[in-house]
Amino acid sequence: MLDRRAFLLTGLLAAPALVGRAWAAETAYPLWPSTPPGAGGPSGAPEISARGAITNVARPFITALRPGKANGAAMLIAAGGGYKRIENAKEAMPAARWLVAQGITAFILTYRLPREGWSEPPVAPLQDAQRALRLIRAMAPSQDIDPDRLGALGFSAGGHLMGMLATRAAAPLYPQADPADALPARPAVLALAYPIITMEPPYDDTSARRSLIGRHPSARQSREWSVETHVRATCPATFLAQAADDPIADPAHSAIMADACRKAGVPVERHLFSAGGHGFAMGRPGTPTTQWPEMLADWLARQGFSRG
Repeated sequence: MLDRRAFLLTGLLAAPALVGRAWAAETAYPLWPSTPPGAGGPSGAPEISARGAITNVARPFITALRPGKANGAAMLIAAGGGYKRIENAKEAMPAARWLVAQGITAFILTYRLPREGWSEPPVAPLQDAQRALRLIRAMAPSQDIDPDRLGALGFSAGGHLMGMLATRAAAPLYPQADPADALPARPAVLALAYPIITMEPPYDDTSARRSLIGRHPSARQSREWSVETHVRATCPATFLAQAADDPIADPAHSAIMADACRKAGVPVERHLFSAGGHGFAMGRPGTPTTQWPEMLADWLARQGFSRG
């Protein structure tokens, strides 16, 4: 369990949906048994902005939302925010509520931010993502979750993080903290909405790249932290959704990911909407992006994740 301030924070994020909510329980779990791996980082409790964005993450955690009637599948969710903040209220909580309505248990990841003083800035959030998936897998038997039906859903910079998790699940990034770290970190499916994928020119002028690897990274760093670099045949089936008029993540990002998947023989489905901009979360009213949750539901059903 988390300290009282951090738990209250998760409650604030859920506040807009408290009336008539579809989930049976909401619980926050710290990712690490003590301090996270690596040195540095902020101190104190997480800070939340007026719009529900989180910063000052010293002790990363996951927040579980469980359906009243679960189907045994679960998804780890990472919101975006350019690796400067985490837009849990805008992106992760609506996604979690939607997943719960499908009977899927949702776990919202509040991960460390690379610009908050960690000794290995780009590694810290990926360590948290790996640990989160392993921790969920370790908890699965007691939570009525099928450990083979754990997926990942990411938005924007959170899409980059979940993409790196899916493609670098076996990378040895930290010493084993407990028996959970002996478990696989690979998600069974990967769904990304308006993701940041590449850190290489000409599509690298993003806040996510600057926050993660700096303003002037080496060519080696740019390639190492580009998701497409690591796509192999072992990567999970992938779903991509983006708007053609996205001013933050060029639509080339999702196209690059789709192309990498096809070349590696990974099943991939990409939906490009004519309008919707960036940050449309579970759909921006008045734009075609309102269609994407239903498309995702159909895709998840085909993967054995929802609708029975």
